[in-house]
Amino acid sequence: MTDAYRSKGLSSAVSYQDPKAAFRWLEAAFGFEPLFVILDSDGNLAHSEMTYGDSVVMVGSEWSEDHKSPRSVGGKNTQSVHVQLAEGEDIDAHCAHARAAGATILTEPQTQFYGDRTYRAKDPEGHIWTFGVTVQRMTPEEWDKASGLTTRTRLD
Repeated sequence: MTDAYRSKGLSSAVSYQDPKAAFRWLEAAFGFEPLFVILDSDGNLAHSEMTYGDSVVMVGSEWSEDHKSPRSVGGKNTQSVHVQLAEGEDIDAHCAHARAAGATILTEPQTQFYGDRTYRAKDPEGHIWTFGVTVQRMTPEEWDKASGLTTRTRLD
């Protein structure tokens, strides 16, 4: 097993009614790589982690009233996960692979004003995932000109 300890940074945790099925599906559909699983004495998935590049996503069960799958709350999401592919990766092929594995594609791949090509997908339990890849590096001034928006570092 590789090193299970992470350096400073962020990771996401997603809850599922069937976390074992979700773990397998995320590997098959999105290409996430298993880092480790922890099983309880009954063989249920107590905790698991998967990697994508240098990032980690934790996959687990509905473990409290506040940690539910979208399937348990009428399909609602209060957060979504953004996954960045490496420059040069084929996001259209990634989308086609996810669709073939059963993902519902909410937004087909399209190039954004800031130079990334993105698509949005829903997994079998309703979590929303956005995938992106940089296809054109742009400065904030360039994407502001293209969008009519204003980019700053701080609000004030």
